[in-house]
Amino acid sequence: MTSSKPETRIENIVATVIFEHQLDLDLIEQGIPNIEYNPDQFPGLILRLDSPMVTALIFKSGKMVVTGAKKTSDLVKAVKKILRMFIKSGVSISGKPKIQIQNIVASANLGMEVLLEKAAYLLENIMYEPEQFPGLIYRLTDPKVVLLIFSSGKMVITGAKSEDEVIKAVEHTYKTLTDLNCLKKIEKSEEELEREIELEEI
Repeated sequence: MTSSKPETRIENIVATVIFEHQLDLDLIEQGIPNIEYNPDQFPGLILRLDSPMVTALIFKSGKMVVTGAKKTSDLVKAVKKILRMFIKSGVSISGKPKIQIQNIVASANLGMEVLLEKAAYLLENIMYEPEQFPGLIYRLTDPKVVLLIFSSGKMVITGAKSEDEVIKAVEHTYKTLTDLNCLKKIEKSEEELEREIELEEI
């Protein structure tokens, strides 16, 4: 059974940025327009960038949490942009901040239907309780990620630390499900087939 390769898309990269020193939040707030700071409600600054589109939570301890990037390169670009904003605000930065990816959330589409009952019976490290959740929860150890697999062939991947890990996890899962004969071609309804014929004739 051959099929096109699964489609994978990064939805969100969550990373921490660690500075070697504490940060002066008041100075940063004064120097950056449209930054949110309400210490009674939240102990850090909230900075939203439009390009790349990320949100940064900045703490006095010298720790920053950046979410929303869809690519590692965008994450790095955003951190550099924020650093320039800090320096412009008069904050002195010593040393190079450390960027650590904590979690990558991605989605994938296998382009095939998944026989969940069969997969639940044959796979190891899974949880499948259709009365509580419509998907199968599959835990991989290498890479260490969790996949939520749905009968439609759609998947959600969490816990990856790099884009390569996401691809590796999806490809491994696709191969495993293929080898176990747990995938089948998506049956199209008569309406869908008729619509496709009409489009071809146009």
